[in-house]
Amino acid sequence: MDLGRMLDKCVRDQWSIDDLDWSVPPPKLPRDKEEAVVQCFTDMAGIELLAGALFEVQRTKTKDPTLKKIFSTFVADERRHSAVAARLAKHYDVHHYRDYKESESLTRFRPHFLAVVEQTSPEIANAYITSGELILDVALLRSLDDYVADNMSRAAMHLINRDESRHIAVDFYMTELYSSDEYLAKVKKRPRPTMRQFAEGMRAIATMMWHAKPFLQQVFIAPMDRTDPTGKRITEAFKRIQLIMRKPTVARQPFSRFMLGMQRLYNHPVAGKVLGPLLLRALGANEHAAKYLFTKEELARSQKMSFDELAEDALAAKFS
Repeated sequence: MDLGRMLDKCVRDQWSIDDLDWSVPPPKLPRDKEEAVVQCFTDMAGIELLAGALFEVQRTKTKDPTLKKIFSTFVADERRHSAVAARLAKHYDVHHYRDYKESESLTRFRPHFLAVVEQTSPEIANAYITSGELILDVALLRSLDDYVADNMSRAAMHLINRDESRHIAVDFYMTELYSSDEYLAKVKKRPRPTMRQFAEGMRAIATMMWHAKPFLQQVFIAPMDRTDPTGKRITEAFKRIQLIMRKPTVARQPFSRFMLGMQRLYNHPVAGKVLGPLLLRALGANEHAAKYLFTKEELARSQKMSFDELAEDALAAKFS
């Protein structure tokens, strides 16, 4: 990736919430659908703010001045997305059937997720950010837009998806960077964490994982059971997370080895039955995401692909 060109694109493609025509009248929706749509956009506003906070952490962690500027534009993107989502929630809240607030699981999950991203190494933070962006971009946003099936949502999602495509491209670039021989050589030169620092880091990860499963279920899985009952898009997102973690340079990292080991245990015919619930908590996933979602052919194909090609493949899945 040419970071200079990416920065130019990030700056050039900025837009304003007022670029959208908010005079478009909302459609008539059945009560259950209106409530579901408004709640989804309410949660989306919170998710986008969380994404912005994560990119701010990445901005502070990188020493590359161009990447710092790129991440600054991503923070601005996510704050704008949050404002658009909140405006969409208000737009579709025609009958005011009830008061809406973000899901409790999202509120509980946020501080623990931020703590992990802030306290752990950049490669672990990037792994979580990349996974979250794939679930959001490949699955949730597209499925929600199809479910609403309205010009107002479609116009907003077009601009949001354009931004998110840049985010995913950089996410994969950072994944390649953090799994490179050069970066791993720098990691080996770091001073080893003290026992206290190690314990604090493990406690932060364990606490975050405990809250991850209910957050994933309430904010992503349950809404997508309604917006994408086939489960195709959420499967595509989780599959790509599993495949990128199996790239040889990524799979050799300690965090990847831990996560892949937990997944192997979950899929073991004996250990999976005995330790299933505990392993799901460790993975921060639900039953569907913990299962192997790729074929041998898909794994072999992904192993031959560059990180840029994997990013392009993930972006293509948004529109399939």
